[in-house]
Amino acid sequence: MSGANLETITALAKRRGFVYPTSEIYGGLASSYDYGPLGAELLRNVRNLWWRELIHKRQDMVGLDSQILLHPETWVASGHVASFTDPLVEDKVTHKRYRADHLIETWLAAHPGEADVVVEDLNISDMAAFLAEHGVCSPEGHEVTAPKAFNILFETAVGVVEGEKSKVYLRGETAQGIFTNFRQILDSSRVRLPFGVGQLGKSFRNEITTGQFVFRTLEFEQAEIEYFFDPEQSDWQELFQMWQDTMWQFVTGTLGISVENLRWRRHTDRERSHYSRETYDLDYQFPFGFKELWGIAYRTDYDLQAHIAHSGRRLEYVDPQTGRRVVPHVIEPALGINRVFLMLLCDAYWEDEANQRTVLRLKPSIAPYKTAVFPLLKNKPELVEKARTIFNHLLDHMTVTWDDRGNIGKRYYYQDEIGTPFCVTVDFDTLADDTVTVRDRDTAVQQRVAIDHLLTYLQERIII
Repeated sequence: MSGANLETITALAKRRGFVYPTSEIYGGLASSYDYGPLGAELLRNVRNLWWRELIHKRQDMVGLDSQILLHPETWVASGHVASFTDPLVEDKVTHKRYRADHLIETWLAAHPGEADVVVEDLNISDMAAFLAEHGVCSPEGHEVTAPKAFNILFETAVGVVEGEKSKVYLRGETAQGIFTNFRQILDSSRVRLPFGVGQLGKSFRNEITTGQFVFRTLEFEQAEIEYFFDPEQSDWQELFQMWQDTMWQFVTGTLGISVENLRWRRHTDRERSHYSRETYDLDYQFPFGFKELWGIAYRTDYDLQAHIAHSGRRLEYVDPQTGRRVVPHVIEPALGINRVFLMLLCDAYWEDEANQRTVLRLKPSIAPYKTAVFPLLKNKPELVEKARTIFNHLLDHMTVTWDDRGNIGKRYYYQDEIGTPFCVTVDFDTLADDTVTVRDRDTAVQQRVAIDHLLTYLQERIII
C-alpha cells in the first residue's frame, strides 16, 4: 500500500469533496455518507466501466434495473427473513452494540499468536465461547453480553392508512430482483444458456459497523451478476475460473490496482453458505487489513428452486433445440461499488516527498476530471478567452475542470491531490504560436503541445 492510514484517506476525501458525513448540519447519521462533486464523478466512472466491460462488451450478458422494494415474500423465499443475520453483542454498561466477530478480530490483532482460530469459521456458539474464554471486552473496556443473531434486513411499510399498511423490506441485495425476473427475461429476450444478468443498484443492511469509513455502511451500492448455465452442458469449474479471470482483469487492468495489494481467499467448508458449492473472495489490502472486495460463489440452483417453491411458478429454461427443461445453476460475482471507491483512493494515494505534494495517482480513465484548463492569469482577457475556447472544445470529449484561482503552482498541486492526470495552461506564448503547456500529474513534466493536436494528445494518454 501507499502507507496512508484510514484517517488520512478520510480527511482527504472530505477536504477535497469526495465524501461528506451525511446530514452533517444535524450531527450526522452513523455509518452513512454522501458523495461530493468529485466522489460522484469517481463513482460514476466505476459504474460505467463495470457496465461497459461486463455487460456491453459481452454477448452473453444483459442488464436489469429492478426495484428496491420487492414483494416481501421474495425475502422469505430467499431465506433473508429467517437467516440474514449478524452476531450481535451489547456493552453491559453503555449498551452500545457491536459485532462479535469484529471484536474477536480486534482482540486477535492485539494478541498475536495467543489463539489459533479462523474467525470466518466461528458460529455464534463458538464466538460466545471465545469471548468468555479470553475476556474480550467492548472498545470501551466493558464486559459484553453473549452474541445473538440479529436480522439486518431493513423493514418499512407501504400504505397510507395506519393499521392497513403492509410490511415490506428494503432489499438486502440486488440479486433477488434478477431471480424473480428470470422468467420475464427469458420471455422478452433472445438469451440462450449460458447467459448472465447484471444489475447495479442500492442495497440496505441494518448492520453493526466498525468505523471503517465507506467500507461498510447502512446504504451501499452493489454490482451483481447471476450467470445461468445448464450443469449438464457446461462445466461449472471452467465457468467459475472464467469469471475469476474476468474479475482479476477488471480490477488490475481496467481499474489499474496494484497486484501486490490483492489476494484470492477461498471460503472454508464451515464459512461457506450451505447452498454454495464453492466461494472465493477477491480481497484488497485496505489500511485495516485484507478485506473482501468482490465475492464469487457457485450457488447451484438454490435460488430459483426456492422461488419456484414459494411462488408456484415455473422458472425453467427450455432448450430450443431439444425441448429439454432445466432449472439453471448460477455463478454469482458480487461486487461492492463503495468498496471499489475506497480501494481506488487507498491504492492511488501517494505522498511525493521530493516535491512536497500529495498525489492521487488514479488511472486516467478513472479520474473524476481528465483534464484541467487554466489561463495563466485571470485578469488578462485574451488569455481567459483562449483558455475558454479550449475548455469548451475538450468538454465535448471528456470531463474537464476550469481553475483560475491563485498562482499556477497551487493550482497544479490542487489538481494533483484530486487525481487530475493532465493540466493545460494557456500563457502568452499560446497567443503567439497556438501551443499550450501540458503538465503530467505523476511526473510533473511539462510539454508544449499544439492546440490542434491537443485532443489527440490527451485521448491517447487517457484511453477513454
